[in-house]
Amino acid sequence: MTTGLIPGEQPPDPRPTDGLPQPRREPVGQGAMSVENRSRSSVITARAAASFEPLGRSVASARSFVRDTLQGWGFGDIVDDAVVLTSELVTNAVVHAGTSADVLCLRSEEGVRIEVADRYPEREIPLQGSPVDMGSPDREGGRGLQLCAALAGHWGVDYTPTHKTVWFQLDLPARAVGTRSGGPAPPTPLLPLADTRVRVAVVQIDRAGSISAWNEDAEELFGYSAEQVTGKPLTDLAAWPHTPGTGTGIADALRLSRWEGSYGIRGAHGRVIPVYASHLRVRDTEGEPSTVCLLVRDHERAVLQTPLRVPADSSGGSDGQSTDPFEVFIGSPAPDDLDGLLQRTVERARDMLDGDSAFLLLATDDETELEVRASTGLPSARQRFARVPVEAGPGRYGSARMPAVHDDLTAVSGAVPLLNGTGMRSVVTVPLKVEGRLTGSLGVAAEAPGRYSNEEALRLQFAADRIALAVESARLGELERLRRGSLSFLVEASDLLAGTLDRDQTLALMAQMTVPTLATWCAVYTIADQASEPYLSYVLHEDEELIDGIKSLLSKIDPPDPVPTPGARVWSAPGEVAHQAALRSSMRSLGLSGGPTRQVTPGIGPTLATASAVGGETVVLPLVARNRVIGMLTLGKPTDEHFRQEILELAEDLSRRAALALDNARLYSERTAISQSLQRSLLPPELPSVDGVEVEVIYRAAGEGNEVGGDFYDLFPISDGAYGFAIGDVCGTGPNAAAVTGLARHALRLLAREGLSGPAVLERLNSAILDEGARSRFLTLLYGEMRPQEDGSAELKVVCAGHPLPLRLRQDGTVEPAAEPQPLLGVLEDLELYEETVVLDPGDVLLCVTDGVTERREGPRMLGDDGLAEVLTTCTGLTAGAVAARIMRAVERFASDAPSDDMAILAMRVPGLQQDV
Repeated sequence: MTTGLIPGEQPPDPRPTDGLPQPRREPVGQGAMSVENRSRSSVITARAAASFEPLGRSVASARSFVRDTLQGWGFGDIVDDAVVLTSELVTNAVVHAGTSADVLCLRSEEGVRIEVADRYPEREIPLQGSPVDMGSPDREGGRGLQLCAALAGHWGVDYTPTHKTVWFQLDLPARAVGTRSGGPAPPTPLLPLADTRVRVAVVQIDRAGSISAWNEDAEELFGYSAEQVTGKPLTDLAAWPHTPGTGTGIADALRLSRWEGSYGIRGAHGRVIPVYASHLRVRDTEGEPSTVCLLVRDHERAVLQTPLRVPADSSGGSDGQSTDPFEVFIGSPAPDDLDGLLQRTVERARDMLDGDSAFLLLATDDETELEVRASTGLPSARQRFARVPVEAGPGRYGSARMPAVHDDLTAVSGAVPLLNGTGMRSVVTVPLKVEGRLTGSLGVAAEAPGRYSNEEALRLQFAADRIALAVESARLGELERLRRGSLSFLVEASDLLAGTLDRDQTLALMAQMTVPTLATWCAVYTIADQASEPYLSYVLHEDEELIDGIKSLLSKIDPPDPVPTPGARVWSAPGEVAHQAALRSSMRSLGLSGGPTRQVTPGIGPTLATASAVGGETVVLPLVARNRVIGMLTLGKPTDEHFRQEILELAEDLSRRAALALDNARLYSERTAISQSLQRSLLPPELPSVDGVEVEVIYRAAGEGNEVGGDFYDLFPISDGAYGFAIGDVCGTGPNAAAVTGLARHALRLLAREGLSGPAVLERLNSAILDEGARSRFLTLLYGEMRPQEDGSAELKVVCAGHPLPLRLRQDGTVEPAAEPQPLLGVLEDLELYEETVVLDPGDVLLCVTDGVTERREGPRMLGDDGLAEVLTTCTGLTAGAVAARIMRAVERFASDAPSDDMAILAMRVPGLQQDV
């Protein structure tokens, strides 16, 4: 949740306009109010805004935000109505619409206007002129608008293409002048004690924060005369403590429309005098702002302090029957989710003991640690899911197993680690136990020391006993849902990771499965080998606009150490570097110098948004496969957020599966690269250019990932003016057939260049194949020698050993076989082969194919030799490349299925005389 407070200013419209007028629709009725009229008649004196994530717990956080804001403005009379309406509208946004919710509180002279915006404009809304049907109050949806109509003085709906904003205005009740709130007349003994005379120092602070007025009571209280302090900044005298839950300093407090609290003033004697102060921001007749500060001694705070919250009613029902103590404390109906129950528990506990903050921690299964699960009045985003030891070790929570009252935490450092640095002084804590087992701890704290006694501890323990069983039951239900969800998540993750052997896709899946399910952002480092440094391979954030910034940030810092120890370990470097860079950027924007001296590598510096994105807890999980660290999975949260232990355990399970998938992808990639390299070595190099003859080859190997199969081709020079060519088919496909392919192609080149004739070359190749023994395979082969002639023709001497016959296409369109069949290789030891002479005239084409072309099938139909010849007759006048392409298209279109056999096409054409001219 992000909040902001800008008192005394007219707030800008938070809705995007994109430079275009946006439609505005409001419901019809007396409750609807024109926004334009409101803008002219109302002056906004204070503004508070907050954004809430689309999570169930955000509803409770929104209620707390509105309650605290209106209490701070002194509007306690309308707090309950505002909280009820806000709760319904935020529930519609974060639960039903599933988007984040922006809550805006505006204070004006007439009352308070609260706007709740979501990012789901498609939801049905009332239109101008249409009847408003709110439906039954018992149905699940529609109650937010119904409540607005019933409780708010004015309400409406603003609609834009990207947002829908429901707003309501609560008018302030009529009061007598000077009346803020009233109560019954208490007995005299119950009145607060004060000195004989109560002195109220009135100090006025100008726009620059300097003292402009100092009354006599201020002189008496602090020992300074008006002449001594006029013109000096109040910060020179004030001893300002840290304000719990905010980063507010005195300069910020002086700019707020109203502020109440405790701090100190350094008197003339040098000692700090504790005071209770009430600040009010005003304007003079010239419009100059200033702040009026009323100060009394701290023990006389009753003079200025806003009346305390009314404790929850613990009386029985009006019918005289006893009321369930659980419902008395929690209220009815009780929240049906754990986060809602815990949040309401801490709010009721704080109100019951009139504390400044409250918190609830749940114990782990072994009762050794407590985990922060809910708080109010504290920086809950920073503390949520943080863990502290129960008894042993530094920062222990020693008072968890029994009720405890601490009058002053400054005297017992670290007694309640959760409150360190929050400014809380006194605290009462009680255990939550079920059947004697510690299940949690509930505490209420206050800024003043000595606020609580054993009586308050007993009251809080009584409440804790009433809710302990309900909390434990809800916790076990949530744990069971988490476990079921974890199992489903891991099963789905395993299926996805097992479905790919591509390394880059595996990295992307790892990141996409963790963001946003487990973390807000994720980075994957990979390690090529033991001697290599970790390399940043993938970065992902749920907001794509922040990915480049995070990648830039991580590239500027050393990667985490590749420690093989299982489990998540905290990595603080990203948050520290981002914080320092953002601080320097902010100081430069303010025209300041200095700041942290640690240098960051020059480049694209991280923006404030990047710093916020990585400012939370960051953990590193090793990716270990086959006893070797092959990378690291880094998970991060935004500013001030922690990981739940259940999430870390789930991430550890995922990292083990992801590591094996990533290593399998690596091994597959390596073996694929080796296989492809070996296969490419079996293919001939770039074909030579033959003067006077066009040559084109098309080759398709069957099977995924195969570049070479049982079919092969070659064209190579033998001697001056003579070229050898071959096209063959080894029995089978895949690597075993490819091995014979390599033997045949290289043997042909060697034997042909020895000057042997075609039949002699093939006879020796036949012997070499038979020498392979069990690994031998029979081979069909068309081999020939080509010699271009001076008259423009080409003489070919061919031997067709069991191979589909070559086809000759003449210029007149006739097609005929160019050779006769002879025995194939690799079967008989003694072969008697002979060569045939073919002369290609200008314009003639010789087409040589493997049986993968002629045996192309579609059901019972087969292309065959006749089908191939029919296609070839349509290729008259085409170049060799066009002939080969047309044949391949015809083969592919003949059947819809992918080819199951290797295919090779070798087309040779003698250019016609017209082309020569």
